[in-house]
Amino acid sequence: MKPRIGITADMDKEHLKLKKDYIRAITDAGGLPFVLAPILPHSSLLPVGERDKVRGDDVASIADNIDGLLLTGGDDIPPEYYGETLSVPPDILKPIEKVRIDFELNLFKEMMKRQKPILGICYGMQMVNVALGGSLYQDIEVQAHNPPSLPFSKGGMGGLKNGSKGGLLNHRQGQHSIKIDSSFYSLFHIPQSEIRNPKFVNSSHHQAVKKLGKGLEVFAQSDDGIIEGFYKPVPAGSKQGRDYPFLVCVQWHPERNIKRDGISLALFRSFVEIAKKTTKD
Repeated sequence: MKPRIGITADMDKEHLKLKKDYIRAITDAGGLPFVLAPILPHSSLLPVGERDKVRGDDVASIADNIDGLLLTGGDDIPPEYYGETLSVPPDILKPIEKVRIDFELNLFKEMMKRQKPILGICYGMQMVNVALGGSLYQDIEVQAHNPPSLPFSKGGMGGLKNGSKGGLLNHRQGQHSIKIDSSFYSLFHIPQSEIRNPKFVNSSHHQAVKKLGKGLEVFAQSDDGIIEGFYKPVPAGSKQGRDYPFLVCVQWHPERNIKRDGISLALFRSFVEIAKKTTKD
């Protein structure tokens, strides 16, 4: 049986939105895609406490019935979710629908409890970081003039290159180079032919990870020091190879390049393969 992969959808006031690339990527990697609609607040006729409990049970039920979770891209996470106040011009931010982020934060926690695999992309990466106690640059160009060059698990980042503003690259559009820690390739079975540094990735974001969430480890950074990928590290002596089966997040959009980029395809295949093992456990 193919593993059932829940895919989160973006939303506005009236509609759900999901680009087909996510569905194609899961399908090409051998998974069975299920589009997840955020659970809307229950009827105001119910008592407040009962309303919250029913919603929690519903989210838990979704986690029980999928084998893996793909957290897709979206708009901006409001700073109150990571303990900050607005510190950039308000017209820069495009806040994500509260219903969506609340649903996904709860679903993420339920999937973690069940030790089921999670892949986060763009906003999905930022949401995971916030869920694990991290914070964000509310806007890279305003706040991240000198982002820290965090060391990889083996070795450092090397020198920084000049970008579009104050040494920063243009993260809002186009593509830029990143450096990937060599341990990531072996951990997720990336083909030898795809191993190269620097690697060029697409880019369409203006927020980024600032303080890294608890238990996470960086495996990719751009040349200006912005975190482009993290994962839950492998513990010493773990029988399964990981203390968490699969928690990987990237800031770029690998689903857009799955036909042209072996790393993108390998990332989705590793995710789906571990989800398949989850169905047997």
